Amino acid sequence: MNNEILSVILGGGAGTRLFPLTATRSKPAVPIAGKYRLVDIPISNCLNSDIGRMFVLTMYNSASLNRHIKNTYHFSPFSSAFVDILAAEQTPDNPAWFQGTADAVRQCLRHIEPFDSDYILILSGDQLYQIDFQEMLDSHKANGADITIATIPVAQKEASEFGILKTENNIITAFTEKPKTGLEDWVSDTGSEMQALGKVYLASMGIYIFNRQLLFDLLLHEKKDSADFGKEIIPQSIGKYKVASYQYEGYWEDIGNIAAFFDANLALTKDLPEFNLFDNTKAIYTRPRLLPPAKISGTTLDHTIIAEASIINASKIESSVIGIRSRIGYGTTMVHTYLMGNDFFETLDQIEDAKQNGTPLLGIGARCYIERAIIDKDCRIGDDVKIIGGKHLADADTPLYTIKEGIVVVKKGSILPNGFTIG
Repeated sequence: MNNEILSVILGGGAGTRLFPLTATRSKPAVPIAGKYRLVDIPISNCLNSDIGRMFVLTMYNSASLNRHIKNTYHFSPFSSAFVDILAAEQTPDNPAWFQGTADAVRQCLRHIEPFDSDYILILSGDQLYQIDFQEMLDSHKANGADITIATIPVAQKEASEFGILKTENNIITAFTEKPKTGLEDWVSDTGSEMQALGKVYLASMGIYIFNRQLLFDLLLHEKKDSADFGKEIIPQSIGKYKVASYQYEGYWEDIGNIAAFFDANLALTKDLPEFNLFDNTKAIYTRPRLLPPAKISGTTLDHTIIAEASIINASKIESSVIGIRSRIGYGTTMVHTYLMGNDFFETLDQIEDAKQNGTPLLGIGARCYIERAIIDKDCRIGDDVKIIGGKHLADADTPLYTIKEGIVVVKKGSILPNGFTIG
């Protein structure tokens, strides 16, 4: 384990753009790929990069995130590795909650300070990528940098959605936030392969390596009133300190809204997905639940991921992700859907009680048709239900479901009766 660097993972704010998935959980706790949580991505990237000391800063809707980390990341008593939760706390000298990314780290420095390191890696808890942070650290050292920012080449149509950096010989000389005009002044040398694809702009990925002492000096003295890294600390450090770019050219997705979350999950069902869950050297770790295997009867499956302990009697499932402990009834068809699954199994007595009360069973009933939807955990969807998402649907929010950009999101724990129709 590399003890010269430790990692600080930011647990995220209210996550309003991912609502209703963040109604009862923080963004890093949102289930992804049927069995993981978003926070598993940065933690796994650290472990695969031989970084074993991590702090996760939490505040908003943090109970399920805290529980997941507690139940998942256990290390040998002979190891110095840890994943520790640093929850926002009011203290006699600071009664305020976290005011931004930089302020969150600032408030936790007194807990981080006792752990020796030369460098501190700052990560977001809600991004999807597979990066070797050891290579990024080596680049940081080779450049003699004070701060290194992970950057990704983007094309002109994407540049206006990111903070764009201008570089010379890997050193960042200027920064602009989401430029709408004058992009011709922000072209960087991204290499011949990226230039051939029209990706000539460098976007910040919100991943930073700081020399430890500089980070402490910035947060506690020089920039003690700055609340955010991306909007304040980083732009104000360019030109004053040696800020380098580490160019990453692999898959990276900022899970910022429902459409991005939906597309990122369904992209995992491709024959050769850009985010590879089957790479032995870049494994994604999560809670070992010791569940039984999935059981499938009479179902046609096409480009579908199915997690453990699912019982599936559907007619057809296509281009979909089926989460843990899912139950899908006879004659049901699901297309372009992410079913998150369930937190528990219903007992035979509970199933009988539900039938007696006319309550749909946990999971998806018989003869349903579901397309372009996200079904959050522990939903009860009755028989003959139709959910057909698409651009024909206007954005809406109801007690049972939300519609965003044509994607129907059934809220956690919702009960849709027999024959219920959306779309």
